[in-house]
Amino acid sequence: MIGPLPERPCLHLDRGYDSGKTCDLLERLGFDAQIATKGRPAPIQVGKRWPVERTHSWMNGYGKLRRFTDRRTVIAAFYLDLAAALTVIRRLINAARNRYRWPDRPTTRRLR
Repeated sequence: MIGPLPERPCLHLDRGYDSGKTCDLLERLGFDAQIATKGRPAPIQVGKRWPVERTHSWMNGYGKLRRFTDRRTVIAAFYLDLAAALTVIRRLINAARNRYRWPDRPTTRRLR
């Protein structure tokens, strides 16, 4: 069991949310907010891109998904699953390329 929620939860937001409209909404909803101000470094730094943004960018690399117009959910689910599988396979191959060495190892980073 996690326990009770805090009385006033705190949000950490980036510079894009630094506006009066956002501050008013958060105050109305009862949130404490730490918003990075424009022109100064953020109080909490994210070391790498957020996993969701990175995953979306990998999935957008497949042109068929960007130009997908079919309305059937079965077809859409197939293409999403295929793109996810290809993304995972590509990441595994790149991780293995850096971790393991063998005599006839390919020198190029491109997958053929």
